[in-house]
Amino acid sequence: MWLLKALLAAAASALVLSSTALAGPPPVRAGAYAVENGATGEILAAENESQQRAIASITKLMTVLVTLEHARLDEVVTVPAEVTTIGESTIYLQAGERMSVRDLVEAALIPSANDAADTLAYHVGRGSQARFVTMMNAKARRLGLSDTHFARPDGLDSPGHVSSARDVTKLARVLMRRRFVRGIVRDTSATIAGGRTIYTRNRLLYSYPGLIGVKTGHTSLAGWSEVAAARRNGVTIYATILGSPSEQQRDADLASLLTWGLSQYRSATVVSASGVYARAATGFGRGSVELVAPRQLVRPVRIGRPLVEKVIVPQALDLPVKRGQAVGQVRIYAGARLVGARPLVAARSVSAPGFAGRTGWYIGRTFSNIWGWVT
Repeated sequence: MWLLKALLAAAASALVLSSTALAGPPPVRAGAYAVENGATGEILAAENESQQRAIASITKLMTVLVTLEHARLDEVVTVPAEVTTIGESTIYLQAGERMSVRDLVEAALIPSANDAADTLAYHVGRGSQARFVTMMNAKARRLGLSDTHFARPDGLDSPGHVSSARDVTKLARVLMRRRFVRGIVRDTSATIAGGRTIYTRNRLLYSYPGLIGVKTGHTSLAGWSEVAAARRNGVTIYATILGSPSEQQRDADLASLLTWGLSQYRSATVVSASGVYARAATGFGRGSVELVAPRQLVRPVRIGRPLVEKVIVPQALDLPVKRGQAVGQVRIYAGARLVGARPLVAARSVSAPGFAGRTGWYIGRTFSNIWGWVT
């Protein structure tokens, strides 16, 4: 039979930490924003996060996601004439020019080239941009992006082309699961087909330590917008701003939000290798065995949030028991989310008694019971 022990970890145990970081998020001048834990999706701070707004070139995150699900990076694409007049941010593609999907994705994400995004849409949509947009919206529904509707693949202002800070952040987190994308969105420049050298529009990549992407956007309707991600000390924080009045304001507010979000976490030893988590009986008078974690577990934990320690161990161990033998587990939870777990092992070996030892134990037990009845 197994026993489960749940203990609310005390602040003194270092599983809960306190800091001035418990102060609220910094002020933001924008139509909407959201700050999330990149691993769990927990919203740390937000304002108007589900409000539908234009998102400009952040749209290209979905364009790239759909492309990567339906095309190989080494596929060669012929540039259609329709994309050569798109304007705004471009890499000046020429009709009939041939370029790999890989290069087009880099151009769509690094300098936010509209002609590259539209070329991908025509290619994956088999000559139809409308068909590709339908694929974008279908993917949005599958991801649960309930505030989102796309009208075009490049993000230029168009009626009904909307998303939200919450949806944009989730989309970025999904796309960033791909190593290829993670490598692109942190690049400040790249060289692609035609001898083109392209440069990022994400100025935070030059100025904010630990930034790992992901995408900027700007139109007259969307204002200055961006979803950004930064990683420090094992924690990844996403911050999204939609509708900032200027590029400078957007960048300053994003930096403040990322710094605040990262400050909400500290690295803590949530499982110790020096503590005894439980004791289990062994029988035959051999005494109990201490159950310990073979090595510590360090995780980033949110400041000011209690953790729950659950210890799962058997009431008794079958002999023999070897030192280091896994016989249980300790799990650490933050609410319903599992933070981490370690096996619990026997701290010492206990041999099984031989026939004479077992017989003697049973005889002694019998006489003890009889004496108890008599007295």
